[in-house]
Amino acid sequence: QVQLVESGGGLVQAGGSLRLSCAASGRTSSSYGMGWFRQAPGKEREFVAAIRWSGGGVYYADFVKGRFTISRDNANPTVYLQMNSLKTEDTAVYYCTTIRAYCSGSGCSDRAMYDYWGQGTQVTVSS
Repeated sequence: QVQLVESGGGLVQAGGSLRLSCAASGRTSSSYGMGWFRQAPGKEREFVAAIRWSGGGVYYADFVKGRFTISRDNANPTVYLQMNSLKTEDTAVYYCTTIRAYCSGSGCSDRAMYDYWGQGTQVTVSS
């Protein structure tokens, strides 16, 4: 089992920044990496970004490229999502998750590649 706890969400004005954190505990060695998804009201949960432990490969959804950065703390099983130039359409609950098998490129955006999920943290961007 893996436990994931997200933090760092909140209310920010458009154009502002937030940094989300996800602390993992338990059998973290069984994962291939970690990622972030988000879900806005009335919408499907969608892929945001992922980072693979092996080789440190990072992958982003097109709508966040150049604005969001995913990174990891090698000393602890923690992943961060730095979000800059936030837009009102970025408003959603953001979920941290673990990659259950090797993936690369667009394959890392497939929700089926993920197993454990955090409880989510709300990000609200006001105009």
